[in-house]
Amino acid sequence: MGEVAMVTDGDKSGRSGTVVTLGPGTQWVQIDLEQKYKIYGVLMWHYHARARVYHDVIVQVADNEDFVTGVKTVFNNDQDNSAGIGVGEDYEYIEDNEGKWIAADGVEGQYLRLYSSGSTANQLNHYVEVAVYGIPVE
Repeated sequence: MGEVAMVTDGDKSGRSGTVVTLGPGTQWVQIDLEQKYKIYGVLMWHYHARARVYHDVIVQVADNEDFVTGVKTVFNNDQDNSAGIGVGEDYEYIEDNEGKWIAADGVEGQYLRLYSSGSTANQLNHYVEVAVYGIPVE
């Protein structure tokens, strides 16, 4: 439900009609920054109207849209590798209206993928908004 373009439309409210809902299991959304950036942080909001924890949250940056080469993982809380991307060292967290800040420390890339695999509320995956902070690579 919802249009994937809503993930980067600037609306962080989480009101009805502003949330993208993806099916159960490991799902991802991909963002094309349209040029290479030095990324310093990613701020994301899943559904935050009620407290819940999203599982297997993984954020990756890559130079190509297929995520074949130059892939860098900047956040991974998949403790058991159930998403098949590798065991993460980050902790699960409770979603709230302030979003989740992920420091990217200047990693370079043009594409981002954000994964999740359901939550403590249900098996669906939700995205309210994703904001990427960085500067273009000259």
